[in-house]
Amino acid sequence: MNSSVTKLRLLLCLAAASVAAVLTGCHTPQYAFQEVPPGGSTNSPPALSTASPVNALTATNKQRSPTPDQLSPGNKIVVTYSGNPNAPLKHEEMVREDGYISPPLLNRPVKASDKTVGELQEELHGLYVPALFKSLTVTVTMEDRFFFVGGEVKSPGQRPYLSEMTTLKAIQSAGDFTEFAKRSRVDIIRANGHKERVNCVKAMTDPTKDLPIFPGDQIIVRKRIF
Repeated sequence: MNSSVTKLRLLLCLAAASVAAVLTGCHTPQYAFQEVPPGGSTNSPPALSTASPVNALTATNKQRSPTPDQLSPGNKIVVTYSGNPNAPLKHEEMVREDGYISPPLLNRPVKASDKTVGELQEELHGLYVPALFKSLTVTVTMEDRFFFVGGEVKSPGQRPYLSEMTTLKAIQSAGDFTEFAKRSRVDIIRANGHKERVNCVKAMTDPTKDLPIFPGDQIIVRKRIF
């Protein structure tokens, strides 16, 4: 009798141990799971942040559009060097048709077109320091820029460019329209030869139709036919 009870207890112990082993095997350690972000998947690789410097720079370059501060062929620039007793002499040059300039000592041309004055200044500094000078201050400035207003305005001629210049502001700087001006047809010839037209009558009530003016542009106000 005692022997039978002992055997029964032994069988029960073995069964309990087997069940415990099975349950332990089914348990997955916590580190095997990854936290699933809202709307995400544990199988998906982590997304690269669009705020990373590389992505941000690429997006900026793709979306960038020309601005009046960018250099173009025909612009005259002055490069001044200081901060070193052996610094080069002041260099004055007009941006060539191919968009390049030839600063002293570099032995190769440097593209200036489509860059702002600040960007060109930073690039030149990087070319001189530390390859040619341990320290050097490079300053780039641009000669005053102008646009031209002709035709039926009271004071036609060349005008100095100011930031945020528009067609209506440019005409006002030339004394405004004459009484014979065809205000509904004002032609703009861009510095690159591209032609556009502005209806200044509509532009007076809708600023979106008042096209911006850039250095080197020509504004021609036609005479109306009676």
